[in-house]
Amino acid sequence: MRFTPWALALSLCGAVLLTACGGKGGSGSSSSSASVRLLNATSSYASIDLTVNEVKHTSNIAFGKVGSYGNVDTSATTSKVTDSSNSATIATTAPTLAGNNSYTLITYGFAGFTRTTLLQEEEAAPDANKSKLLVLNLSPDAGPIDVYLTAPTDSLDTATRSVANLQSGSGSGFISMTSGSYRVRVTGYNQRGNDIRLDIPTLALASTGVHTLILTGTDGGVLLNGITLVQKGDVAPVLNTQARVRGVVALNSGSSVSGSINGQAIVPASVTPALGDYVAVTAGSATAQFAFNGATLTSPAKTLVAGNDYTLLVWGDPANPQYTWNTDSNRLATSTGNAKIRLLNGMGTAAGPLNMSVDFGAVASSVAPGAISEFKEITASNSAFLEVTKPGTVEPLYSRSPLTFLPLANYTVFVMPGSTGPVTTLRKER
Repeated sequence: MRFTPWALALSLCGAVLLTACGGKGGSGSSSSSASVRLLNATSSYASIDLTVNEVKHTSNIAFGKVGSYGNVDTSATTSKVTDSSNSATIATTAPTLAGNNSYTLITYGFAGFTRTTLLQEEEAAPDANKSKLLVLNLSPDAGPIDVYLTAPTDSLDTATRSVANLQSGSGSGFISMTSGSYRVRVTGYNQRGNDIRLDIPTLALASTGVHTLILTGTDGGVLLNGITLVQKGDVAPVLNTQARVRGVVALNSGSSVSGSINGQAIVPASVTPALGDYVAVTAGSATAQFAFNGATLTSPAKTLVAGNDYTLLVWGDPANPQYTWNTDSNRLATSTGNAKIRLLNGMGTAAGPLNMSVDFGAVASSVAPGAISEFKEITASNSAFLEVTKPGTVEPLYSRSPLTFLPLANYTVFVMPGSTGPVTTLRKER
């Protein structure tokens, strides 16, 4: 089985991608024909189609599903992937195919950033009681990841990585393993237990089987979904069941506070203003509770969507606090030379809206109390000038320079009430 990029070039590591190649496999009807099927690994589209040389090849392939093989003339491969709902083209290509070979065309990414990758399915089968596994990191936003295949109860603290530092858009090469059932945990590179992106309780690797685990992105940009594929066989989606939540408490300065949701701490025991880190919690209906100066504060229920990131901001009058749930898009910048930044206004209603600029260019305007601006892309820099102001005023509320904004990093500026005035914190989110 060979994994190669096909269409809409992404920055891929060719030496890693050309990982394995077996002999000719005989699915095509002749040496000038190859067998191709379409796999939908992008949840941005309910279903997709494949057209080859203006002739419909495959129709209505839902996320996590694969179509039937169809013959493609190796001398005429001009192809496009379209949205089934409106026939809009989302990817085009003219791949090089070998006759008498079988391929799966994987469409991945998200709307506005859809890519395709070709998986050649001709990897030689392993010996009895052995399996082969290829891992593909097809999340544009995941960054480098590690993959652990262990027994179900093994701790990550002592586990050995099966795949290390797998970059976005890359393949691991085939791993030869004893056949059987494994627990799969995917983490950020060198992060082990504190950054689990996907936890698959059971992955069955059959004797003499050739398997691929495809890792795809989520709307939040950090957590991952999976799709398992058997060479020339079935596929099955393995969806994340987690969301990530971070708590921010912007009430009276110096008050004691802690917070949790679904049994997970989203604000550590500290004093206000307080910022928590993102933690993974079970998706579904959830209610956050905060211990604030001996009182219990309870947020409205929120339905957490698996794969999403959330910030819960508690702000305003401590006697009658307000709660703002924000769905965070922690995807990376679309350009490798850019960073992303946004503004959280945790001040009370009397403070009014806030503006923010970087190098005198507006990145957030009239952000109301209790609101969070959308991320804005900026040029990465090691000498940036950041300023937060109130509309209609001359003197900045906060300014800082020089600042370093790293490429493909996300930042949030938090403005919250302090004992003598606003407290401003700049945090690198990822």
